[in-house]
Amino acid sequence: MPLSGDRLRAWEPASWPVAHDWQPVVRQFLGSAVGRSLGAFVQDRIDAAATVYPPAPFQALAETPLAQVRVVILGQDPYHGPGQAHGLAFSVPPGVRPPPSLRNIFAEVARGGGAGMPADPVASARNGNLTHWARQGALLLNTCLTVEAGLPGSHASRGWEVLTDDILTAVLAQSQPVVCMLWGAHAQAKRPLVEASRVHGERLVLCANHPSPLSARRPPVPFVGCDHFRLANTFLVGCGLAPVRWDAQAGVVN
Repeated sequence: MPLSGDRLRAWEPASWPVAHDWQPVVRQFLGSAVGRSLGAFVQDRIDAAATVYPPAPFQALAETPLAQVRVVILGQDPYHGPGQAHGLAFSVPPGVRPPPSLRNIFAEVARGGGAGMPADPVASARNGNLTHWARQGALLLNTCLTVEAGLPGSHASRGWEVLTDDILTAVLAQSQPVVCMLWGAHAQAKRPLVEASRVHGERLVLCANHPSPLSARRPPVPFVGCDHFRLANTFLVGCGLAPVRWDAQAGVVN
């Protein structure tokens, strides 16, 4: 479960749970010069009274072990409003109203049905916690893992992107089939990593604009109508894997 509180209180990555098979990737990054620089930056911002989200930046790595990843949903950075971010890209804690980007995601799930798994948009409007996706092997990862209140992109280019490259590389080095949903320019910057991994196994790369209302309907590839959830499940089933239950009624978690 995420750490208590709705913000990051200190740079203490040893206290942020991660699944066992992610630990070497995280440990190598944290011990690097880039990792140490990032840690100093985040701690300096906290010491300067900045409100930093989320309280557990590695929560995606705790909920979805490396060996279980079959879908990667890649966003930009965490939500920057109070109580919204909890370490899973696009997800919010129970009881928090889904932000506009997440409402667009749920509308797309409802439109496509996730390859025969019907969504309940009414329930989705009440429950924006995507932990049930993460526990089915959907790695909900942002390219940057912390952000300051009200300041989207405020921790970009400080080192997180190196770690998220390492995370994606570890996923793609495995032989099992993987779907990569790349939403927005920051996520699509990772596409060369995905394309280079095709030598290891079957890959489905799905690109669209970010689901934010500012871009969801714009060209070149509108998020609205992208059909990614159905396409992902069709690919997984074709590879002999179970589909992901995207429907909201699966989202009852403790």
